[in-house]
Amino acid sequence: MQKIKTALLSYGMSGKVFHSPFLNLHSGFELIGAWERNQLKIQQDYPYAKSYSSLDRLLEDDIDLIIVNTPVNTHFEYAKKALLAGKHVLVEKAFTTNAIEAQELNVLARAKGLKLAVFQNRRWDSDFKTVKAIYNQGILGDIVEAEFHFDRYNPILSPKTHKETPNAGAGVLKDLGPHIIDQALHLFGFPKAVFADIRITREHSVVDDWIDITMYYSNFRTRLKAGFFVREAIPSYVLHGKKGSFLKPRGDVQEDHLKAGLKPNTSHWGNEAKKNEGILHTEKDGVVIREKVPTQSGNYYDFFDAMYHSIVYNKPEPVTAEEGIKVMRIIDAAILSNAEKSCFFV
Repeated sequence: MQKIKTALLSYGMSGKVFHSPFLNLHSGFELIGAWERNQLKIQQDYPYAKSYSSLDRLLEDDIDLIIVNTPVNTHFEYAKKALLAGKHVLVEKAFTTNAIEAQELNVLARAKGLKLAVFQNRRWDSDFKTVKAIYNQGILGDIVEAEFHFDRYNPILSPKTHKETPNAGAGVLKDLGPHIIDQALHLFGFPKAVFADIRITREHSVVDDWIDITMYYSNFRTRLKAGFFVREAIPSYVLHGKKGSFLKPRGDVQEDHLKAGLKPNTSHWGNEAKKNEGILHTEKDGVVIREKVPTQSGNYYDFFDAMYHSIVYNKPEPVTAEEGIKVMRIIDAAILSNAEKSCFFV
């Protein structure tokens, strides 16, 4: 099997939790190392891996794929350098700080014949996979409205200064927002217009931490919300159609299991607790039903497997740069809508 030599641009939480376990598990990847600025940690988990002192040293090495998992406001600069060095690139969300940057990266990647993908791993969450399956069955009829939430209760400011200091990549709109924006676009396509309300709610916060975005389609609306003062969460996914409804709480266990040190190679990987099953209330064959729906298993391994096939067999990226650009266009529109207090056509 051809090996894709891969390096990370940091080895903090995302490198340790979301990337390296799957790179190590997949036989098609070879984890070469990571750029580590202060603490050298990657060799504690992977003794064979290198710790690079600078981006230039990393780019000079024999590496095929660079994972840009640094703060959002660095994504454009680092991804561009990697592409110019002839490397395939996988960029964390948010793809960039705006759609213009995202488009420039896409043009560069295409010109150089390189793969450029966005790490929208939440498409492979168990909860969203289940929502997608229900929607694709058409059992709800024509959708009238949908609502996606990424809510938390956490009034304390993050110790990560790049998340709480005003900069082009900070704030919940570009942190949690890209997940639910991407999921909505993945299901429903690109909307006609956007209306957004963006606020600061936490004491002493100087970056946005609450968003309410409405995406306008011809015959329905999709509402996307994220905030830090939701102690009692409502269902994270609510779909209402002309035949019925589906409500699903957020329940994917992968992040928690990875943070706890569990490895993604067990038979029960990505299985939610039964208590988090969604409720389907609709009409089937002329009979009204209301029943629990078994949750599909989540697995971020499938993203990396698709990334492998994209590079080795020239298949489409699991999440393309074009899809990433669309997410950034919605974010740009949301910022303008909030500033002008009006609907923004996209």
